[in-house]
Amino acid sequence: MTHLKPGDQAPEFEGTDQNGNSISIHDFDGQKIALYFYPKDNTPGCTKQACNLRDNYKALQDNNYAVIGVSADSEKSHKKFEEKYDLPFPLIADTDKKVIKDYGVWGEKKFMGKTYDGIHRTTFLIDEDRKIEKVIEKVKTKDHTAQILG
Repeated sequence: MTHLKPGDQAPEFEGTDQNGNSISIHDFDGQKIALYFYPKDNTPGCTKQACNLRDNYKALQDNNYAVIGVSADSEKSHKKFEEKYDLPFPLIADTDKKVIKDYGVWGEKKFMGKTYDGIHRTTFLIDEDRKIEKVIEKVKTKDHTAQILG
């Protein structure tokens, strides 16, 4: 789905997280980033994925990864999601879909015989030099950390 591949320069991103804080790629200089795009707060797959990352957050940090979630939900929706599941990482409220489109994860989807536009669940592993190391398009929501660290 995405046009980005390993070795490409990661597109700049900037947005606002669930706490109203401005967040950009430059806030994570010297760190690797696991930038994950997901369809919607408080849905079964997205919750499993976020909780897997939460439960393994220390291992991700120990491997120098900052975790950042991105969806088109509002700050308010992200805040409820964060509080309900005690998420320790920022969630960018990309309501205008700029970051989502820059990373090429917005597009046609099919579900139960219906076709619609939405976010393709995708994770980008970005190194300290802001190059894409890996693109995970077949995300295993219950075991996502293993895909990142594997």
